[in-house]
Amino acid sequence: MLKNIDPLLNADVLRALRAMGHGDYLVICDTNFPADSVARHTGIGELLRIDSVPAARAVEAILSVMPLDTFITDAAQRMEVVDSPNEIPVVQQEVQGVINVAEDRDWPLVPVERYAFYERAKNAYAVIATGERRFYGCFILTKGVIAPSE
Repeated sequence: MLKNIDPLLNADVLRALRAMGHGDYLVICDTNFPADSVARHTGIGELLRIDSVPAARAVEAILSVMPLDTFITDAAQRMEVVDSPNEIPVVQQEVQGVINVAEDRDWPLVPVERYAFYERAKNAYAVIATGERRFYGCFILTKGVIAPSE
């Protein structure tokens, strides 16, 4: 255990988050997402897991150490519901709330069509599978920067 580090952030996840650079994508996905096959295309090349919790809790842990990119308008993306792109399932509402708290403001959670989401996910640095069983618990976060302390 480490002080002030969320215990959900295992060594593999912490290594990936630390290694990511500004602008790198991170996929957080539900149990139905083709996580392993997509992860093979990523910078890490293997699937990471925080699979004991729902998506919102995993995102909360991740955003406790990772800033979102403030230079772009789509630093937080969600998978659109098929045939209902304006629908926002409860799981996505929960993650939206976590993002807003972590970033201390209303933050846009941008919808991405399902197959476009899969293609973007292949360009991620890493994929983290959660224990989320509800449909559409899939997100892409873009890493930002931490400003100098001066």
